[in-house]
Amino acid sequence: MKIGYTTMNTPADISPRVLGPLLESAGFDSIWIGEHSHIPVSRTSPYPTGGEMPWQYTTMMDPFISLTQIAEHTTELILGLGVALPLEHDVLVLAKTVATLDVLSAGRVHFGVGVGWNQEELANHSSVKWSLRYRALGECVGALRSLWTDDESEYHGEFYNFEKLWSRPKPLQTPHPPILFGAGGKLGTQHTVSWADGWMPLDVTLGDVTKRVKKFREIAATAGRFDIPISMVAFGDPSLDTLLMYRDLGIERVIVGSGRQGWEDPAGVPAFIEHYANMLDRVAN
Repeated sequence: MKIGYTTMNTPADISPRVLGPLLESAGFDSIWIGEHSHIPVSRTSPYPTGGEMPWQYTTMMDPFISLTQIAEHTTELILGLGVALPLEHDVLVLAKTVATLDVLSAGRVHFGVGVGWNQEELANHSSVKWSLRYRALGECVGALRSLWTDDESEYHGEFYNFEKLWSRPKPLQTPHPPILFGAGGKLGTQHTVSWADGWMPLDVTLGDVTKRVKKFREIAATAGRFDIPISMVAFGDPSLDTLLMYRDLGIERVIVGSGRQGWEDPAGVPAFIEHYANMLDRVAN
């Protein structure tokens, strides 16, 4: 099993040019950065894990620019979007941005996507109804796949519609960077099985992780998909026993750093990274 790291990616955090080499030298396989273009001051959407929304959400930097800087200072570290919000982008621009990052990084992009949790944020970007966001994201992914793989791309759907066009450069990875869906509920499972290359749930949203992973694989197998890799986002500071449990469940990767103890203080990041680097040999398959 591999270990990745996720960061809030704010100006107060360790600089991407420093964080990337630190993770790579410690043996981590990946870095995962999410995005919020903005946070509406007035909103009714609750913070997903309860309580007040951490202020860091209002200062998150652009993930694509940060990952580009990380790419310049590393050679093997996977550059993960964890997660991007495609419904808040122009699909043609997004296709080129991801493809360019993949080309410039020598094919290291993993494209984690989500529907987001902030209804007002989506409304500022798009006319897509909140109740239809999963369906719209599925279409968006279909449009992106055409833009990344077809020489003359076109797409005709309910939410995305364009005639034949050239969208270049294509990603270096073929057919395209892996697309992971970051959603753990019933709809998240259904859509992952329908169109994603991987599943990237947050463990605290799953309840009984063993039961939910087993159920996910049963649903996937029924659909004829027997090999969907799972990257589990571990909230807090998972113990070695927890990591070993995930390994024994066949989890491909555990992503640590989300909600870690003392996460507001970037000074604790190097020690946190070293702590999990010391477990790498124990959790390897």
